[in-house]
Amino acid sequence: MLIERYNLVHISTGDILRAERQAGTPLGQEADAFIKKGELVPDSVVIGMVANKIHEIPNANGFIFDGFPRTVAQGIALDEILNKDGNPIYKMIALEVDEEELTKRLLLRGETSGRADDKDEATIRNRFKVYNAETLPLKDYYNTQGKYIGVNGMNSIETVFNDLCKILD
Repeated sequence: MLIERYNLVHISTGDILRAERQAGTPLGQEADAFIKKGELVPDSVVIGMVANKIHEIPNANGFIFDGFPRTVAQGIALDEILNKDGNPIYKMIALEVDEEELTKRLLLRGETSGRADDKDEATIRNRFKVYNAETLPLKDYYNTQGKYIGVNGMNSIETVFNDLCKILD
């Protein structure tokens, strides 16, 4: 809905990684070992993939990054990539949802999407540990720049969309 309303480009590291895994590329095979354990793919691999995608669309109206950045190192690299192109990060908006609700949503997605990594609660719980250790520090990184905005992701899709539009408008 945001992509349509604001003519943005969606860059999903999950989609990129799944495509690489399905194609059986060396990158996909390397990523597969980490993903199956619920761990993050190394920064260098993810940063390179995202940089390639950004540069494939030089005249984009803007980007929605989905699943990126996930570490402070990725956040710094993204800032460098975008600042070099004269397109700095405008806002970092995080949908905030509690762990129990996320677990339910991921298990449901596992049933409907066929994604094996979303069917195993232990793998999902490990993702939360990884998130708290490696991704949560991004909140402070962007907050110190005045760019972080948290949005209640527990609301309905329509309410979340309206909340996001208020921020972006």
